[in-house]
Order: sequence, then C-alpha cells, then structure tokens
Amino acid sequence: MSDRLDDLLTRRAAHTSPTLSILYGKDPIHVVRGSGQYLYDADGREYLDCMNNVPHVGHSHPKVTEAASKQLALVNTNTRFVYEGLVDYAEQLASTLPAGLEVCYFVNSGSEANELALRLARAHTKRRGAVVLDGAYHGNTTTLIEHSPYKFDGRGGGGRPGYVQVAPTPDPYRGKHRGPGSGESYGREVAGAFERASASAHPPALLLAESLLGTAGQIEPPAGFLASAYQAARAAGAVVIADEVQIGFGRVGTHFWAFDAQGVVPDIVTLGKPIGNGYPLGAVVTTAEIAASFHNGMEYFNTFGGAPVSCAVGLAVLDVLEREGLQAGALEVGQYLRAAFLNLGKSRPVIGDVRGSGLFLGVELVLDRDSPEPATRLTADLIRYLREHAILASSDGPDNNVLKIKPPLPFSRGDADRLIESVDTFLGLQAE
Repeated sequence: MSDRLDDLLTRRAAHTSPTLSILYGKDPIHVVRGSGQYLYDADGREYLDCMNNVPHVGHSHPKVTEAASKQLALVNTNTRFVYEGLVDYAEQLASTLPAGLEVCYFVNSGSEANELALRLARAHTKRRGAVVLDGAYHGNTTTLIEHSPYKFDGRGGGGRPGYVQVAPTPDPYRGKHRGPGSGESYGREVAGAFERASASAHPPALLLAESLLGTAGQIEPPAGFLASAYQAARAAGAVVIADEVQIGFGRVGTHFWAFDAQGVVPDIVTLGKPIGNGYPLGAVVTTAEIAASFHNGMEYFNTFGGAPVSCAVGLAVLDVLEREGLQAGALEVGQYLRAAFLNLGKSRPVIGDVRGSGLFLGVELVLDRDSPEPATRLTADLIRYLREHAILASSDGPDNNVLKIKPPLPFSRGDADRLIESVDTFLGLQAE
C-alpha cells in the first residue's frame, strides 16, 4: 500500500463512519479515473469493471458529461420554474414505458424513488400494509429498511415490522420451490402473504418487488411468477410497485424494462442508479389515477429532483442508449457470457447455477453441484483473485456465494472472454 493511499485511509477513518465499508478490505483501490467499462487507479493500472451498474452507458461517457456541463453553465434551478428540459425528459421517459404509466416524479436516488412510491401507494389505497420478497433491498431510508428483509433480518437489523409481510425469494435453484416451473408456486406464496396482511391490523397497500432480484442473489424469477404475484396483489386491493432501480434501461437485453420480460405491467415503477449514469437522479412513474390520489392538497416538491442539469443528463443517457445500441449489445454479450459460464460449468462442478438476463447475471458457486451447499469462502477467494488480476467483481446472495456480473453496458465479448478465462484459471488452481 502506498504512502498516499495510507494517508487517505487515515483521513477517511477520521471523518467517516466505519459503517461505510471499503471494497477489498485491506487491499483497497485508489480510483482516479474511469472510461467506458474500465477504472484506473493512482498508479495508472487499468481494471475491468464487472460490478458497476451505475455508469450504465460507461464511466465518464463524453456525451453525458457534455450535457451536464453545458446545462450547468446555463442554469440549474428547481421545478417550480418552467423549462423545456423537464417536459422533454418526462415525455421521453414515459414513452419507453407501457401505456398508462405516464405521470413522472423526479427525485435524487433510487431510495428516494422507492420512498415516494410508498407514499403514492398509501395515498391511493388509504392503507399501510406491504408485501415484499425475502432477501430484497429497496433503499437506505428508515421506512425502506423496514421493507428490506436483506437489512431488517441481517446484522444490526431490528426484525420484520408488523405491517410488512414477507414472501419467499422466487429462487428456482435453491429456494423453497425448485425448477423452471415453480413460478406459480411462488405466486401462491405471495398470495398467502397477502392473506396474512389482509387478516392483520395492517391491510395491504402494496407489493414492492424487484423484477429481477439483486441482493437476494441475482435471481431471475421463474416464468409466470410476476403475473401470479401481481394478480395476488390486485385481488387484495393493493397496488404493484416494480423496483427497476438496478435493472432498468435495457440492462436485461430482451426488454428495456425487466418486468416486460414476464408480460406484466405494474402500477408504479421506480428508477435510479443507471438513470443518470452516476449523476444523482431517480424517478417514479405511475398512472394518472394514482397521481390524482396523491394530489390531495399536500404539495410535493423536490429541490434537486428534475432540475435542468438532471434532465439534461437523463436525456443524454436515453440518447446514448439508442444511438450506441447498448440494449442490443447487452443481449448479445450477455447471452455469450451466460453460455460460456454454462459451458465452463460442465467441467467445473462448483458452478451450480448460471442465471439472469443480458448483463445482469449471477453465477452461484457451491461445494458440489449434486449437493448445492454454498461455497462462500471459495467465492470470496475468487473475488480477491480477480482483483489481483485487474478484474473488479463482487458477490451477493444470503450466503455471499453468487458472483454478480452487472458491468457498464459497453462491456464486450473480449471482456467476457477475459472474465471467463480468469474464473476458469482460478477454479483450475483450486481443483489441483
């Protein structure tokens, strides 16, 4: 560790909380620059970034940077003034969503988007109860921690609050129900959670669910799950909130929004992370009917959400996605990478499952495929090995045994080959 990095860590420790963790522990990276799918440290070493889904169209994309710079040089104020950028962005964002999802609220983050979505659902239903999926994480506000089993059932958590019901993670590999045909079984679990909510002192206002689950282990729900879960919510008089904070904007490749892959339409969609390519931006999009319920006399105002620079950045991200064909690239490279991992699994029995869509993939490592106990230590060792070989990756899932792959969308076939070769080399060394 260099003297400069050691000094930074000492100063950081003096003025930030230890709850703010540092990647790679005792061997952190002093990042000074990013470009496309690469990060560069203070010594000029280049790292392939397989983990950052925030710089969606690439680190420091010149078109996004230019849009922010130009608008900041003109004016950056709040939404109580009238300016074209807000209207243009709202129209373009709404045009990417199914008909009926047309009213936009702009915020600063995915957490703020989910927080506002809860308010919309409660205002519309006049209820407070909620159903969420086990392992989910929806944000860092006090209320969202109470809706996030990943947090309230984890270290330091306070347990499930009484107004929240939890349905099992729809994991067809190691979950309660197994196999590709388990979608309706998991849907019935959601229906059961709504029955519990309806019988409780907190009738259900909402289902809050990621279309593909991140912290639960990069889970791609089995076919039919979302349709069954959405039906259960609506039968109970609740509205459906699709959390697309991690997975929206073409990352899944097959569709621009992940919920579209299962042929469903939510009542509220929450957006964050990739929406601004690293700029603090988020959004909630809902129906005119739900928006009317929220328009109850209490003004909603956000100082920075939807400001001119935010809208300029958001428009630039949408433009780059289209001009550079990044959704199609995510599909093509993601299919290539998934097939390569499946092929690798034929010779490496510690690869238990390969799942996901586009450039949102999970590779679950187990002690042995026939007895899929989580290989947590092996996964941690793999991540350290990759870091030593200038590839940045991380793990997820309740047992931290899932290699999660969600890079910037410029990620190429060559990058995929490099990742596969490195994983294969590591697993080969472990097998010796």
